[in-house]
Amino acid sequence: MTPLQVFLFFILFSSFSKADPLQDFCVADLNFPQGLAGYPCKSLSNVTVDDFVFTGFRNPGNTSNMNMFSITPAFVAQWPAVNGLGISVVYAEMAPGGRVPVHTHPGGTELIVVIEGTIIAGFISSSNKAYTKKLEAYEAMIFPQGLLHFQVNSGSVKAKLLVSFSSPNPGVQIISTALFGNDLSSEILEEVSSIDVAEVKKLKAMFGGTN
Repeated sequence: MTPLQVFLFFILFSSFSKADPLQDFCVADLNFPQGLAGYPCKSLSNVTVDDFVFTGFRNPGNTSNMNMFSITPAFVAQWPAVNGLGISVVYAEMAPGGRVPVHTHPGGTELIVVIEGTIIAGFISSSNKAYTKKLEAYEAMIFPQGLLHFQVNSGSVKAKLLVSFSSPNPGVQIISTALFGNDLSSEILEEVSSIDVAEVKKLKAMFGGTN
């Protein structure tokens, strides 16, 4: 199967598994706050075919940043049609040497499909076993919900990926930013991390943390 075929199969499977037998869809009305079950539905009289089409991938993000990585998300905030369907999509690019730092998505399982380039990807299980693999074009990998995972461009050309989630809003927490970009006391962080307080302060300065 091609990367696109694998990707479309995952989208179709996820959508069918989340289907609501009481209604066909629930295009989000972003004028209201999001609740635990998602956004309220847009009035059917205002729904058009354009609600089900996303064109944002035409303009990918800039990889000229510290991680040399960009994402163009199609979560519910960018694509209201995914509301309640248990699916969302991201287009990602990594420049040579680029990386996606260790992070987690508390709200959904992730599937990546490499479209171009070569990456090293992996995740760490709750028993602290690492599962890593070199992926090339036409290959895919799944990161189970909530587990720490990462990607690194190990090739000499830009890597391009399609990424799907089993949630319209999977959330994200980057571990380095969570640890050192917060306002927790450096002395407490030293105690709970076993990292010397001087090094903690250096890392806080690097990631924008305080105290």
